[in-house]
Amino acid sequence: MSRTAIFTMLAVITLGAVGLASCGDDDDGGDDSTTTVSALEEGAPDDPNTDDAGAAVENACPADGCILSIKSATATDSGEIEVEFDGNFAPDFSANHIHIYWDTYSADEVSADAADRNVTQGAWVATDSFPSYVTEADVSVDGRGDSTTLCVTAGDGDHNVLDADKFSCIDVSGAL
Repeated sequence: MSRTAIFTMLAVITLGAVGLASCGDDDDGGDDSTTTVSALEEGAPDDPNTDDAGAAVENACPADGCILSIKSATATDSGEIEVEFDGNFAPDFSANHIHIYWDTYSADEVSADAADRNVTQGAWVATDSFPSYVTEADVSVDGRGDSTTLCVTAGDGDHNVLDADKFSCIDVSGAL
């Protein structure tokens, strides 16, 4: 066998081993595709960053997608609004996280790829603050215009909305 053939064979074996190692089980005995805990499921832990045993879960969307909802909205002493979330994934700013926005925009507009969605980009705040968040910056009460409705949807590490059909809104007029 020639040296080139041996080198090629070793390269293929090495690349295959690296690929398998990066896709393999992390030795926790579980299926990596199902390690995310749904905080919306009956009996799920209160902290979506841990499973029932208290172990950290990876930041990924379950099969039904990353789903967020706003449970409540209350006024703060500073005049802003504190919102409480539910979600079926563990928000992480560098990965899947929360886009919060006023309903003057759609979920497609609060995405870094808004132009690819054929809409003009709107204003939102990306956060991994969970399970609560106090409005600020582009979702500050002062910048809401006439809107009285806050919305949330899931975004990825590039600030693209994951699924514009999965969003939640709440009327916050009682907290203004």
